[in-house]
Amino acid sequence: MIAAASQATVVVEAGWRSGSLNTAHHAGVMGRPVGAVPGPATSAASAGCHKLIREHRAELVTTAAEMADLVADIAPDPIETRPRDNSRLLDALSTRAPRTPDNIAARSGLTIAQTQSELGRLELEGIVREGERGWTKRGAPREP
Repeated sequence: MIAAASQATVVVEAGWRSGSLNTAHHAGVMGRPVGAVPGPATSAASAGCHKLIREHRAELVTTAAEMADLVADIAPDPIETRPRDNSRLLDALSTRAPRTPDNIAARSGLTIAQTQSELGRLELEGIVREGERGWTKRGAPREP
């Protein structure tokens, strides 16, 4: 999950067998950039980083700028670059009757994953809310 949640993985002083190497492997499988910050070549705590660099599975990084360079050439996530049209999703919601993500997806024509993603984003923006029985649109603010 760590490798999937990040744009790049940087391993700092990993031993020959460590969870960090496992994470680096998963990042590489997913096509994410991998960097390594090894310690001394004589240190057992650095053996994993040296192995990653030697096998060309990680790029040697020694500064924060070099770590940033790992992700500098990555294109933005296509989901984030597409224009957002929430009208179908918002039309599928009610201000009174809670609806499940499956129901909203069926009504809007979006996939369940798209629906859940947009619902989460819209909740952060205060446009929808999740209750015990499902999702609803927030109504217009009431006049005092």
